Amino acid sequence: MTMLSVNLNKIALLRNSRGRDFPNVVEFANKMMALGVKGITVHPRQDERHITMQDAYDLGDLLSGNAEVEYNIEGYPSEDFMALVTKIKPTQCTLVPDSPDQLTSDHGWDLEKEGAFVKRICERLNAEGIRSALFMDPSPAQIKLVPASGAKRIELYTEEYAATYDAPEHEAVFQRYRESAQVAQSLGIDLNAGHDLDLTNLAKFLTIPDILEVSIGHVLTIECIEYGMKDVIRRYLAICDEAEMTT
Repeated sequence: MTMLSVNLNKIALLRNSRGRDFPNVVEFANKMMALGVKGITVHPRQDERHITMQDAYDLGDLLSGNAEVEYNIEGYPSEDFMALVTKIKPTQCTLVPDSPDQLTSDHGWDLEKEGAFVKRICERLNAEGIRSALFMDPSPAQIKLVPASGAKRIELYTEEYAATYDAPEHEAVFQRYRESAQVAQSLGIDLNAGHDLDLTNLAKFLTIPDILEVSIGHVLTIECIEYGMKDVIRRYLAICDEAEMTT
């Protein structure tokens, strides 16, 4: 089965819009775990417009020693970010090539240009016992460069898959994701995926075998408002439970 990791950024964004600690991020992590979620993701940005550094530490305290729930911290590997991650020691750190003023993640790493930098970061994470993952576009040529970085996993950036879901070109786009996954797996790289996956499009994406983790936050939060959190999480977990795993 594929693991669902719930991204709590939008819970923090709602809290920050009111100036007090409601909704509380740790409380929502506990609610998600009580519903069977086995992964929690956060993406602390430099301006702390949603998840703050303190949130990341508080969730680290909550999840420390919890062998059943994985903690994934994602973001651009600035020195401040790396200091945070190496102190918390989450299960996984997903490196994302975001600029400080970027609204949201919108592209993967270009390892032809940034491979040496990424390799140094992965070496630091691996030495700390933190699983390193790279946010990557569905580009077989780029994915072939991942082993040299030392990263243990990639997270396929799935915005194009989601955006074209009802469009004529979708099958061609989907096949590019499938090919990229096959290339990664042939190189011994484990697979995660995320960005705009939802209750409508996730099941088809998970016909790609051996996706170990999907990270979902923005759409999941909206779906929880529309349908109710218990029902939404139940439906996501059912889709993930049915995912094709061949290993």
